[in-house]
Amino acid sequence: MASRAESHNDEQPEEASKPAAPATERNAFSELMSRKHKQSKPRLSKHIGKLSNPGDPRNGLLAYILEPAKFPSDIVILYNDKAVLVRDAFPKATVHLLLLPRDPLKRDLKPRDALDDQEFLDMVRKEATEAVKLAASELSRLIAPYSDSCKARIAAMECEDPPDELPPGRDFSKEFKVGIHAHPSMNQLHIHIISRDMHSDRLKHRKHYNSFNTDFFIPLEDFPLAQDDVRRQTSYQNANLSKEYKCWRCGKMFGNKFTQLKAHLEEEFKAWRKE
Repeated sequence: MASRAESHNDEQPEEASKPAAPATERNAFSELMSRKHKQSKPRLSKHIGKLSNPGDPRNGLLAYILEPAKFPSDIVILYNDKAVLVRDAFPKATVHLLLLPRDPLKRDLKPRDALDDQEFLDMVRKEATEAVKLAASELSRLIAPYSDSCKARIAAMECEDPPDELPPGRDFSKEFKVGIHAHPSMNQLHIHIISRDMHSDRLKHRKHYNSFNTDFFIPLEDFPLAQDDVRRQTSYQNANLSKEYKCWRCGKMFGNKFTQLKAHLEEEFKAWRKE
């Protein structure tokens, strides 16, 4: 694979994911969403082992897991021996990353099964916590200049004699959702780290929206799921994708009117950004 990050909302392979890293880690996160990058089609490594269909686009995340060093730092943000953090090539919000665990015994399992393992789950949570810090830093860079909550802090930072203790400002880490899709569109395990604004020109249809704003999206903090948890049921999860639209911020319902929802989300984004 070469360079392409993917999301899992029916837009065809989109990727991104990260962990804390050693000497091999890279951090060009300040460029993450600052511009669009042309990405070549991923190539599968010769070291992938046995795959039923190596050419399957659903294996589009595997190259990042196997050979993260081959990708530009604006695509693969950070990596270590446990995970890789990449930006989603088809982001559904202002900041949208994917965390890709590298464990060969877990990476091809269904998320709900892989995350039943408490030791593995603890590792993923630790890596996700570090990823959120980076994501929050980038969201702050993009949103803070518009945010009322950040005005005092920015003013203090820019004054000639900054105070020893800056005003707290806005906690951007609280603006993220971290979790998995019940039925991912990609084969390799990935955890979404996505800002909750749902503001993106890549948000194009019902599944894109409902996959992040219904129980189809399962928060990482909810794992391991109980064996009788309804979210393990395929029929229940499929029903979530066909639900009527509900605004993530105010709760207003939009039925099946996606165009109206998109216009409303634009207004909500401006209000959310200003908080």
